Amino acid sequence: MHKFAIVTALTLAGLGVGAQTAPSFDFGSFVEDQLRAKSRQLFGIVTPVPSSSTASVDAATAEADPTSLVTVAHGLHVKVVTAAANAGANIDMMAPWPDDIAPTHLIVCNEQGTAQPGVQRIRLSDGLVETILTGTNSCDPAHRTPWGTVIVGEEVGNTGWLIEIANPLTTTGVTFDRRTGLASGGVSAENVVARPAVGRLAFEGIALYESGVMYYGDENRPSQGTPGGAYFKFVPAFPWTGGPPISDLSQSPLVSGSVYGLRLGKRSGNTDYGQGSNTGLGVWVPIPGSNVDLRAAAASLQLTGYYRPEDLAIDQAAQADGRVRFCGNNTGNEGDNQNDGETICITDGTLDEALANTATPELQYLVIGYPDFAMMDNIAYQPGRGSWLIQEDGDGPDVGRNNDIFSCLDDGPDANLLSDGCIRVLTLNDLNAETTGGVFDATGTRYWVSVQHNVTGHGVVLEITGWR
Repeated sequence: MHKFAIVTALTLAGLGVGAQTAPSFDFGSFVEDQLRAKSRQLFGIVTPVPSSSTASVDAATAEADPTSLVTVAHGLHVKVVTAAANAGANIDMMAPWPDDIAPTHLIVCNEQGTAQPGVQRIRLSDGLVETILTGTNSCDPAHRTPWGTVIVGEEVGNTGWLIEIANPLTTTGVTFDRRTGLASGGVSAENVVARPAVGRLAFEGIALYESGVMYYGDENRPSQGTPGGAYFKFVPAFPWTGGPPISDLSQSPLVSGSVYGLRLGKRSGNTDYGQGSNTGLGVWVPIPGSNVDLRAAAASLQLTGYYRPEDLAIDQAAQADGRVRFCGNNTGNEGDNQNDGETICITDGTLDEALANTATPELQYLVIGYPDFAMMDNIAYQPGRGSWLIQEDGDGPDVGRNNDIFSCLDDGPDANLLSDGCIRVLTLNDLNAETTGGVFDATGTRYWVSVQHNVTGHGVVLEITGWR
């Protein structure tokens, strides 16, 4: 017998596996058991949540104790940041302000209509909620910029605006006009400007780098042969080179620049694109003009499409190494299509190559969805551990279980490119709700998350700690 065969036989025997018992042993279950058993070393928790909750608390219970809306992994702790009556009912993404090290506030998007608050600030010390901006439609992404402002985006068809806000703690009660892209009223309306140079689409995922290079997706689904949502890149005409925060919004690198769309398929002179070329190498296709309908451009330029691109997060370890890598989610649709979604990662060379737009972009899968982990939406990189926290936006009552949050290892030095494993760290107790906007502080030990569409009818933001 060959040495390899002997070692394999002994290994299987040690696992209690022989030829006669092979059908009763599932190696995938063994791997899942190992992830749970080693969750302290791998994920920094004591034990994961064993399964999705099927419970749904009533409004009175949730009002009395907003933490009852979630069940977390053993070792994690939950406290309420805010459950104020004026907190937007659909709080989505959140940006710690003024930094990730010692933030005093969260700047949040509220994904409702033009009559409701669009952008709010939440004071972490006492949960006070104040409205910065109204007039937006379906405000979804919110990010702090390296030059000391906040950007937010509208997730609305092919007409969404990207909006930049300066001094978000003193800008109050401003109204945004979606027709003109102008702001007025309130206190310091001059601190709010639209950024048409990046184009118009349904903004969701944004990965913004120090120079002002920005990657973003169109939250769009396929329909009657259309390819779905595409990914885009903005390269500023005047990159940010560092220094103190800008003193005037005209100094922002988002004022002007060039937009490109991702089209995968390098074979035969970059012509091997279309249905079936959803991973691998590609090119950035120029999209001329300002205030461009990027959804229409994606169709005419035959950009690569995905089923509802959602949130994006930067791989901070790669960034520290001078490389561009960011990961994000395409939700799919679990109920109607049994398309359980996916997490993808895109690389674009070094930071300098990304700015010069000389690298060859590459897209690969990190997590492939399955019925117990489906319709991935928001994603957060966990500093210190390098894991990815991925939030579900599933069909709730239609599939008979609550939405969850999973912690996923990044790919290690093994042969494949996929995550080395995921565990469930949170499950909701409200079948009609979803968690959104999850974001970590700089240490990777404080995680803020919104419970959107929850039974109370108003916003609930929680802080989760306890990672070891």
